[in-house]
Amino acid sequence: MKRDLRATLALLGLLSVLCGVVYPLLVSGGAWLLKAWQPDQKAVIWQGRSVGLAAVGQEFSGPGWFWGRPSATAATPYDASASSGSNLGPANPGLRERVAERCAALRALDPDNREPIPVDLVTASGSGLDPHISPEGARWQAARVARARGLPVAVVDSLVAAGTETPVLGLLGRPRVNVLRLNASVHDIAARIPSSQ
Repeated sequence: MKRDLRATLALLGLLSVLCGVVYPLLVSGGAWLLKAWQPDQKAVIWQGRSVGLAAVGQEFSGPGWFWGRPSATAATPYDASASSGSNLGPANPGLRERVAERCAALRALDPDNREPIPVDLVTASGSGLDPHISPEGARWQAARVARARGLPVAVVDSLVAAGTETPVLGLLGRPRVNVLRLNASVHDIAARIPSSQ
């Protein structure tokens, strides 16, 4: 009986150290390493002032700007204090109506673009705050933004390529473009090229 008690206490001690100390340290260390591989999520400084967090989507409208994913937050777009998904399934008529409205708005700004609209430009993300779009979503808008800014499409395409972030460690996630950073880059380039004014 004493032998069983000692074995049980030894196993309890070993599991306590493994599950209570070693495992949390490994998970925390892994999270720290992943964070080190992610881009800086501090406020973006643009023209000497903070214009927003690159980790939260921002609202842009007009032909000279890249548009992000639609926001699912109710009153104020991209309001982090009211984050929520749309909760509309693919068979829901409300989702179809919203997608049709968003497609019409995008087509109205760029009627010559006959390419299929990437899905991330017409559907909200799970949080409604996503600051990224797919590279395809950015390239779909590049000609419109270039035309509105008086820039060559090749210049805008190069900014999209330069702003494309790769998956974390090459495995986690998909390639993406931060819309706020991309718009800041486009604005800065347009301001430096006299013919774009």
